[in-house]
Amino acid sequence: MEGGKPSLALVYQAVQALYHDPDPAGKERASLWLGELQRSMYAWEVSDQLLQLKQDVESCYFAAQTMKMKIQTSFYELPPETHNALRDSLLTHIQNLKDLSPIIVTQLALAIADLALQMASWKGCVHTLIEKYNNDISSMPFLIEILTVLPEEVHSRSLRIGANRRTEIIEDLAYYSSTVVTLLTTCVEKTGNDEKMLIKVFRCLGSWFNLGVLDSNFMASNQLLMVLFQVLQRDETSTNLHEASSDCVCSALYAIENVETNVALALQLFQGVLTLETAYHMAVAREDLDKVLNYCRIFTELCETFLETTVRTPGQGMGDLRTLELLLICAGHPQYEVVEISFNFWYRLGEHLYKINNPTLHAIFRPYIQRLLHCLARHCQLDPDHEGIPEDTDDFGEFRMRVSDLVKDVIFLVGSMECFAQLYSTLKDGNPPWEVTEAVLFIMASIAKSVDPENNPTLTEVLQQIVLLPESVHMAVRYTSIELVGEMSEVVDRNPRFLDSVLNYLMKGLREKPLASAAAKAIHNICSVCRDHMAQHFHGLLDIARSLDSFALSTEAAVGLLKGTALVLARLPLEKIAECLSDLCAVQVMALKKLLTEQSTNGKSADPTVWLDRLAVIFRHTNPIVENGQTHPCQKVIQEIWPVLSETLNTHQADNRIVERCCRCLRFAVRCVGKGSASLLQPLVTQMVGVYQVYPHSCFLYLGSILVDEYGMEEGCRQGLLDMLQALCMPTFQLLEQPNGLRNHPDTVDDLFRLATRFVQRSPVTLLSSSIIIHIIQCAIAATSLDHRDANCSVMKFVRDLIHTGVANDHEEDFEVRKRLIGQAMEQHGQQLVTQLMHSCCFCLPPYTLPDVAEVLWEIMVFDRPTFCRWLESALKGLPKETSGGAMTVTHKQLTDFHKQVTSAEECKQVCWAIREFTRLFR
Repeated sequence: MEGGKPSLALVYQAVQALYHDPDPAGKERASLWLGELQRSMYAWEVSDQLLQLKQDVESCYFAAQTMKMKIQTSFYELPPETHNALRDSLLTHIQNLKDLSPIIVTQLALAIADLALQMASWKGCVHTLIEKYNNDISSMPFLIEILTVLPEEVHSRSLRIGANRRTEIIEDLAYYSSTVVTLLTTCVEKTGNDEKMLIKVFRCLGSWFNLGVLDSNFMASNQLLMVLFQVLQRDETSTNLHEASSDCVCSALYAIENVETNVALALQLFQGVLTLETAYHMAVAREDLDKVLNYCRIFTELCETFLETTVRTPGQGMGDLRTLELLLICAGHPQYEVVEISFNFWYRLGEHLYKINNPTLHAIFRPYIQRLLHCLARHCQLDPDHEGIPEDTDDFGEFRMRVSDLVKDVIFLVGSMECFAQLYSTLKDGNPPWEVTEAVLFIMASIAKSVDPENNPTLTEVLQQIVLLPESVHMAVRYTSIELVGEMSEVVDRNPRFLDSVLNYLMKGLREKPLASAAAKAIHNICSVCRDHMAQHFHGLLDIARSLDSFALSTEAAVGLLKGTALVLARLPLEKIAECLSDLCAVQVMALKKLLTEQSTNGKSADPTVWLDRLAVIFRHTNPIVENGQTHPCQKVIQEIWPVLSETLNTHQADNRIVERCCRCLRFAVRCVGKGSASLLQPLVTQMVGVYQVYPHSCFLYLGSILVDEYGMEEGCRQGLLDMLQALCMPTFQLLEQPNGLRNHPDTVDDLFRLATRFVQRSPVTLLSSSIIIHIIQCAIAATSLDHRDANCSVMKFVRDLIHTGVANDHEEDFEVRKRLIGQAMEQHGQQLVTQLMHSCCFCLPPYTLPDVAEVLWEIMVFDRPTFCRWLESALKGLPKETSGGAMTVTHKQLTDFHKQVTSAEECKQVCWAIREFTRLFR
């Protein structure tokens, strides 16, 4: 903060403005100023003084939150000799402010917990806190709050205390866990039925269960467990207490996932939960949905915990199938939100049974799955007074999609064909109301693809009946029947005699606004699966494509129809393709020309992305089989379209979104004709480089990588492509060298290294011999610490592939040259690269990136093991050995063990395991 420590009066003023200024701009100014204060060194002292003065809730909340934040993120700012004073002052504050507001108590409790976890000199913090406060009933609420958040913070992402310290803390908490449970038990005995206190006690107990440190035998015979189930059995339990008790039981069930090692507690919980069935029915009778949902969560967690036992010994002991009965009772509840809670369990059960693949077991569980499917079909019914088509995007629409996914995953237990036939017979033999018909068709559509289409009379009968549905049936029934036809495209492919009637049926849907997008999607499916049969209908498809905008289609459905048309186009005789492609593109090209004319006459530019996306999908999916030496039939069309794309790109060069769509369209055009786009290479590269100097859109780098991929092996193109790379790199480096440049432009990093990687793959010597390679390597080393999934992946792939070109002796004549050039690059940058990689994976990168880092280290090691050993040793020496709280981060033995594991590894995955274990020491 500039200008030194601010006065308390000024801080009060800012806090008041943050909460009470009627002007949003004033609030925003106060927020920015207070944020700056929180980041400064003065925050420690200012928040301590605010808490001491205790002027009002807002200033105390700001101060407590600041304290917590500083301890979490900036603890290193404090010298070790101040740690004790900070602890004592926080304990004084929480005692003085305990009645002001519960949210302030929580923030201070978090601050104390985070301090205890980082302050290695505060030994046995649980013991000291209990000793200090357990005799004073008025201190109980904040003592329990600290004991609740302490176990929760052990695995907090914002505290990098490292695996050694974490192990030490967990052992310490396990040692004192029974003292905590005894304190909670005494607390319940003293305060009796005080609801607020019970909620606090159950939250605290749940937190200790979640950390997995409670002794299960001690807990099995503990009074608290009985109290917990009594509260859940009582009809008059309030909503808040019911939720806290349910959370606690779920935590306990989760904690005993390994049933064999916790038999006594497992049995208590198992029997306890089974006693809640009556209470569930009571909650249903009282229409208390909150409680119903809580019970269903408990029943689901019970089934999840005992899943393996149930599959191993169904019907015996704790494999008792009454657990599944409880879930099916919940599935019978009229609200779909209740059954949805159990979906994950049914997925897992299906997965287990699928892996074991034992017919006897399948027979035991089949009736349960059949009953579940019956319930699900009922839950998928729309309201009888629903009008129009089913909504996809609301909560109920999303629920139906999840049902569809679940049905696909468990249908093997019942048999797709049996289920499909059974569903169809309910429609055929009965005359159910429209909402039942629609739900049955919806479930049939979910499983249609898993029914064997070979010689299947039921499937062909269903298809015949659907296309005969009169237009008078409910709109939702028509909509879902169209979806079902789309899912049955394999059946149409095996029975082409139905193709005409199916297409006529779908064309009717296409002409009606509510059904148009579903019909388009079904036509797209049929084009994808029945490409050869559809060739005779190509002109019909072309007619649809020409008048696409006369149908009420979503953008996605329109693009899907064009994709289907292009897939069929690619199956036409070669000599017909060029003319048909030209026809297919003409509508979009005319539209783009019209926009350009309007732009030049009245200066207004309309958005061309719809037309660009349509062209892109046509190019992407028109992939005819072209023999060597034949001219690609699409080449001429793409050359004709290029001037329009080029002009569109120029017109909109400042608009990133439109430029991105232009590049995407060009990318698929180049991919479509491959080497046949050679005549575009020169003008395209010239235009890309020209625009990029002014507007550095990263999509130009991506398009560059496509060009290198297609032409990088061509001797005559290599120098031109290298010139392109150098011209694109200059503005790119300027952009990335700005403050926070790498972090602010991850897309540019991603696309730059895709381009560089393509060069390494297609023409390594060209790149390695150039002057630009040094700058690219330096940029890559800087970018290894970037925590962005795609960008980091691209950087690591570039470095890995680069070094690999000097390792892989592919018997090409340039191998020795490559090896020498890589050797020179490594001599210059190897140590810096290894040091930066180790620092990045210990302090900057999330665990999922580690396999990529391991691959890079592995390649360096394969290239030159003795030198790599020295580089790694030097990198490890530079890592910090202890935390700012005085805890040992990494021991000498752990460092030498890691060095040995990596340098003696015989395959890359051993390096990966070693890094994974080692970096835990710094998290």
